[in-house]
Amino acid sequence: MHAKLMIGAISIAMSASLQPAAAAPDWQMVAKTLGKSGTEMPDGVYRVGLPRTDLKVSLDGVAVKPGFALGGWVAFEPMGNKVMVMGDIVLTQDEVNPVMKKLEESGIEITALHNHLLRAEPMTLYMHVLGQGDPVTLAAALHAGLALSKTPMVNATPAATQPQIAFDTAAVEQAIGRKGKANGGIYQFTIARAETITDGGMTVPASMGSAIGINFQPTGGDKAAITGDFVLIDPVLRALRENGIEVTALHSHMLDEQPRLFFMHFWANDDAVKLARGLKAALDKMNLANS
Repeated sequence: MHAKLMIGAISIAMSASLQPAAAAPDWQMVAKTLGKSGTEMPDGVYRVGLPRTDLKVSLDGVAVKPGFALGGWVAFEPMGNKVMVMGDIVLTQDEVNPVMKKLEESGIEITALHNHLLRAEPMTLYMHVLGQGDPVTLAAALHAGLALSKTPMVNATPAATQPQIAFDTAAVEQAIGRKGKANGGIYQFTIARAETITDGGMTVPASMGSAIGINFQPTGGDKAAITGDFVLIDPVLRALRENGIEVTALHSHMLDEQPRLFFMHFWANDDAVKLARGLKAALDKMNLANS
């Protein structure tokens, strides 16, 4: 290479290397603007829980705990000095239209609206949202929409001790073949798919809603109610139904994800280990990441 060209190339490379890296989002300002603080996850996503602790929902005689099937959330994933935000907001029927209108006016895209359960009283609906841009601007838009619902925006004080899980969690884990964790009286499993999920060119990690979620809520003795969200490419409906597990919804959550995914919600209330075996039969038909 000619000496002048070489010097020019080195100069350009040095100049590029000296450019400041994109500043990380100010999560404290995001929390202040949204009106509720969250947690920075190991993958860099800032996730804010929005459980509907104000609602008293029952299904087939089971009082549904907020962490079981009423756990809304929003999550912010850094993309340079901007973010992608996704979320799943739990709403009552009368809240849907005003919240949707305000979010759309504020530049937040509504990507899905659907049920998760059947026969629940009062009925709750689940609104999936998507936005890209300045994190504080997006937080302000979400705050404006959530303000038109009764979603509690106060961080709950963690309980000194976890409520007892009244079924054999070790046997349930053995039946499913995965480790779970207790969370506020619910026993939860989070299982990632093997594929890398993307949306708009951005990776969608498990903390942004791309993982399978399975929740067990004790209902007395060795019984438990189960619900959750299978993330599917190929349907597993037959395996669930053959094991006494009711499929309550099948739908999309996103619009432009690759590979294209569908989300299957389910419900049952029976012996916890029996249900775990049924869930394992369905999981065996899916392409899952190693545990």
